[in-house]
Formats: sequence, structure tokens, C-alpha cells
Amino acid sequence: MIGKPEWFARRKYSGWGLFPKTWQGWLYTVVLVALTMAIVYIPFSDMKVRIGVLVVWGIILLVEVGSIMIKIRDEREKMHEAIAERNALWAVILVLVVGVGYQVASSSVKNDFSVVDPFLIAAVVAALVVKAVSNIWLDRRN
Repeated sequence: MIGKPEWFARRKYSGWGLFPKTWQGWLYTVVLVALTMAIVYIPFSDMKVRIGVLVVWGIILLVEVGSIMIKIRDEREKMHEAIAERNALWAVILVLVVGVGYQVASSSVKNDFSVVDPFLIAAVVAALVVKAVSNIWLDRRN
């Protein structure tokens, strides 16, 4: 696409994504943000057209950023990122399990289990299923 991998670095400490490291990267980011803001603030006659343009623009941005991110990582960075992602996932799962436990405990005191959020339970179960399927697939692959 248009952006070059040498203009960006991987975000290590402040979330996911890219961080501009050269003036070209900063200019590229400013232009992308300006185009996004222009699409948001240009008056369209129909809201469906605005949403359609935003969806297409979002897909273009995802493909662009994704292609740059794939090109900037080496093997050591991939391993570091995998460890960081694993640790972040463990923290998320811990918070979800504690949240479900709290909801179940407070609901059992009130004897009203409608307070338990099914999305939290679904997130924990989905994480368990994905981990199990991934481990089975990786074991069979090796």
C-alpha cells in the first residue's frame, strides 16, 4: 500500500498498533486522521451513504495498518509480543473470573441469579475453548 514499514515502530508499552518514528510516519498518520475526520464531517444526504463510506474507509485502514504491522516484526519481536499478549490475556481472564465470581456470590446472597452477566461467562468459556482447540491443533501439527 502507501505506508512504509520503516516509518513506524510497533507499540510496545501503550497498547496495540503502530507508532510513527519518522516525519513521514507522522505525516502519513496526520493525513489518515484528517481523511477520517473529513469523512465524518462531510455532509452526506443519506446516513446510509455516510456509514457505507466509513465502513469502506475502515476496511482500507485495517488492511493498510495490518500490512505495515506484518512487515515490521522480526522473530524476536514476535516472541516478545506473544509473551506480552499471553500475559495480557491471563490478566483479562483473571478479571473476568473474579467478576463472574463476584456476581455469582452477590446473586446467591440475594437469591436472584438474573444479575449474573452471561457475556462474562461466555467470554471465559470462549477463552477456554479457543485455548483447548489451539493446543490440540498445535500438538497435532508438530
